[in-house]
Amino acid sequence: MSAQTTAPADAQWFALHTLSGQENKVKAYIDKFKKAEELDDSIFEVLLPTEIVSEVKGGKKSTKVRKLYPGYVFIQMRLYGEDKKVINKPWYFVKEVAGVIGFVGGDRPAALRQSEIDEIRARIEAANGKEVPKVQYSVGEEVKITDGAFASLTGRIDEIDPERGKLKVSVSIFGRFTPVELEYWQVQRNTE
Repeated sequence: MSAQTTAPADAQWFALHTLSGQENKVKAYIDKFKKAEELDDSIFEVLLPTEIVSEVKGGKKSTKVRKLYPGYVFIQMRLYGEDKKVINKPWYFVKEVAGVIGFVGGDRPAALRQSEIDEIRARIEAANGKEVPKVQYSVGEEVKITDGAFASLTGRIDEIDPERGKLKVSVSIFGRFTPVELEYWQVQRNTE
């Protein structure tokens, strides 16, 4: 992570609309070239909120990074001067980055409220270090166990612990229902 510059009071957060799949390139380009373009006093932070998502395909668990706001990158910058007019140099630098469609709000973008940025940062913090299952389950749902000692059995979800990524599933063993604790990736929706 790059060293974060303390932004002055007149710096504001804006949302950039990007081409789908170009968010990482946009962030990397701005972070890399803002110094070369002498914009360190105008552009302070570029934020691309992500989370780690896990899923199981063909019995194999995989994880990948998913964007929380696909098609958007958030940028903290000084865009307007004291005269309330757009400052041309940072405006054109950001608008002309490959993959940027434009500022959300068009030619006169409104800054995001601090509460909106706080909410985005809270989502990033909540996702930090946690894997989120791609499939969401609900209590009472029938699932098929795909991994572990109870593989190929079906059961009913009794409890969901999203913090730990665990499910309590009641499985019928020898005619009795037994609660079994499983990870999200060890089950799949029962399609039968």
